[in-house]
Amino acid sequence: MNFKKITEEESLHQALETKTVGQLLSGIHQEDQIAVSAVGRVLNSIESLITQLLPKLREGGRLFYIGAGTSGRLGVLDASECPPTFGTNPEMVKGIIAGGDKALRKSIENAEDNPLQGWKDLQQHQVNKKDFVIGIAASGTTPYVVGALEECQKNKITTGGISCNPNSPLIGFSDFPVEVVVGPEFVTGSSRMKAGTAQKLILNMISTVTMIQLGRVKGNKMIDIQMTNNKLVDRAERILMEVLSIDNKTAVNLLEKHKSIRSAIKHYK
Repeated sequence: MNFKKITEEESLHQALETKTVGQLLSGIHQEDQIAVSAVGRVLNSIESLITQLLPKLREGGRLFYIGAGTSGRLGVLDASECPPTFGTNPEMVKGIIAGGDKALRKSIENAEDNPLQGWKDLQQHQVNKKDFVIGIAASGTTPYVVGALEECQKNKITTGGISCNPNSPLIGFSDFPVEVVVGPEFVTGSSRMKAGTAQKLILNMISTVTMIQLGRVKGNKMIDIQMTNNKLVDRAERILMEVLSIDNKTAVNLLEKHKSIRSAIKHYK
């Protein structure tokens, strides 16, 4: 296969330091729209991935995201949002980043260069054939991620991959690949921009569609949200008021009694 690292190609925008703030904003916005369109062209691939992921989760398996740098942070972010948004067990969707939790706040760039460490990190969670592992790498070449998926395939663990370069090594070890080609970045090689945007959009789709299919949403409401602050308590009250056609006082009483939106709906008479 021919492999071309498009994510490292020269930006189509020149002499950035000579442009006005408005011109720079316009250029970035123009490129962002390209990222959104690129995601639209790979919906079938995302659908195939989710279709294979769902039975794994229904049978008690887990979803792992694994990545380095920006890609790793995006995976951890999406995983960390699942419990408060959809009421999932924190073990159901896990995000793993090269360099560990320290890498979420501080760049540990050399952590991605070890092709053996990704698999070691997955093994810390007793990854097995029931699980589904999605590697995220804009370049599609990150040794930490590629090595992890290679070992997953050797151990008959289903894999997915999200890359912004076609025919990349990552895709070669992905049972369900998503190649979202966004083109050169506004700042040459800065894949936290368009590539990161496209990855975030795809992760939003994977987690949201999966959770809807697993029954974590009713109508268009998050009925399993964790009511951990005043904003979320207020949202829960409003959801009950709308779904059950009741007043605020009744909603408050139901939540105090049942401690969850789902339970309140189930037991309301």
